[in-house]
Amino acid sequence: MQLRPSYERKCSSEASNFKEKNSLTMHTNSGHPLHQTGNGESSSVCLTLPPIRHPAEGSSMTGDVAVEMHSTDSDSGPRSGSRQARANPHGRFQNKHSHVHTQSHETGGTEAPNNTDSRENSSSISEALHFYPWLEKSFPYILIFGAKLIVQHITGISVGIGLLTTFLYANKCIVNQVFLREKCSRLQCIWVIAFLTCSSVLLYYTFYTQALYYSLIFMNPSLGPLQFWDALWVVGITDFIVKFFFMGLKCLVLLVPSFVVSYKSKGYWYMALEEIAQYFCMFVSTPVWFRYLTDYGAETSGAEWHFGVLLALLYLILKLFILFGQWKKSANNLLLFFTQPTYGTPATKRQCSEADDICAICQAEFTKPTVLVCQHVFCEECISSWFNREKTCPLCRTVISNHHHKWKDGATSLQLQLF
Repeated sequence: MQLRPSYERKCSSEASNFKEKNSLTMHTNSGHPLHQTGNGESSSVCLTLPPIRHPAEGSSMTGDVAVEMHSTDSDSGPRSGSRQARANPHGRFQNKHSHVHTQSHETGGTEAPNNTDSRENSSSISEALHFYPWLEKSFPYILIFGAKLIVQHITGISVGIGLLTTFLYANKCIVNQVFLREKCSRLQCIWVIAFLTCSSVLLYYTFYTQALYYSLIFMNPSLGPLQFWDALWVVGITDFIVKFFFMGLKCLVLLVPSFVVSYKSKGYWYMALEEIAQYFCMFVSTPVWFRYLTDYGAETSGAEWHFGVLLALLYLILKLFILFGQWKKSANNLLLFFTQPTYGTPATKRQCSEADDICAICQAEFTKPTVLVCQHVFCEECISSWFNREKTCPLCRTVISNHHHKWKDGATSLQLQLF
């Protein structure tokens, strides 16, 4: 064994102990020679370590450290190069670890919500992707059961489509005739009245055994114990028939000559008829649902009957609150019907001449010119038609009226009062 000074042997032992504690791999330094003692015998390698610096004290040891390594592998042959220990293992790895730890703390607060959002998005996408194959596999079954359901209720579906089509056609005709004002077709109005009447009579005649017309006078149709779909059937048909009746009344108002009822007054008549129709539809459905809630058939026990009566009372209470709220709205509109506020005063010849004797709405000569508070002049019928939909002046957008002007154009609400 090569003899070395005592301080070299001490440094060599400390380096080997430090290697065992930290499990560090020493790399071979190609700059130092490899000493062989012979073939088949153990060889010793002399490695030179750089000066070891302590991170805390900042002191260093001068000189090289020689480490002797033994090899007993006789078949491996000579190896070139030597291994070099890493300098300053404590300071370098400790600083790297602290830097990574600090960086993870700094970015942890911002990465966590992003990771949560990404997980939620991925889960929602995965659920949607799972739903699509299920829907694709279930689609044939949905078609089969849907076809069976349609066949079972083909009569009700056909009647519903027919009533809806009739309503849309008649409503469009009435609105168009109201817009034409004096040029409206009286023949068209008579045709709409006849069409609505024939549709209602045909419907009641087809289902005369059920006596559906009883519900119009707050009586129960001649049906057995009401099921949910039966009650919905009766209420839906009654609601459409009530709409048809009041649409016929609007056509009658259209047929009245303008010298009897002015165009402006007709708008208030349309609005009043629509408010009464909606209020009546809310009343007419009450007896049907009350009977449905209390009627359980002949084999009704006492507990079921009491439970049905309790539900019927709750239904009546809710109905009263809704009717009270609707009455406040309807009362304001009916008040407008009786007062019929004006939008301006008759215009003078000077005011008409300043406006070039041309109405800005119809682009024709003035007919009963009316001047608004903003001093703009229009025809009485033109400005009345405008205020059926708007509340401001057509030219300067000055607010003229704050009243409710809905349904003054002759339209009828499509909303069904089913409950």
